[in-house]
Amino acid sequence: MNNKPAYLSADGLQKLRDELDELVNIRRAEVAGRIHEAKEHGDVTENAEYEDAKNEQAFVEGRIQTLSALIKNAVIIDEHHSTTHVQIGSTVDIEGASGSERYTIVGSAEAAPLEGRISNESPVGRALLGRKKGDKITVSVPAGDSVYKIVSIS
Repeated sequence: MNNKPAYLSADGLQKLRDELDELVNIRRAEVAGRIHEAKEHGDVTENAEYEDAKNEQAFVEGRIQTLSALIKNAVIIDEHHSTTHVQIGSTVDIEGASGSERYTIVGSAEAAPLEGRISNESPVGRALLGRKKGDKITVSVPAGDSVYKIVSIS
């Protein structure tokens, strides 16, 4: 099993716990009910309802395993972090050729680039970690290299 730390905010960890609770206590029973009902219709070899319910059961059980592992390996991000250098939990303003951008560095489980939350494992996130205000970083991505300057850290 994967024992890689999952960096999460306290709020992010609670959201994962809530999703896990719903899957275990509500969705699992609903899917079991659908499977039972589909079996009542007779032959399951050509029963589309049964196949669909079994596929949903596989998805739910897989998600339960994933969430359980994330919660087990959760490392809570310190919300009172340094503003002198970039670390997980930092919000960073950067300037590049395409203008200025603001990112919050989070663990991969909470990453949402369109909302300004990037993973510490992403190319930009990795390049920013440990850097200070005023530092210039070069990020290599498939589209080419981009140069950014760190404007502020909060």
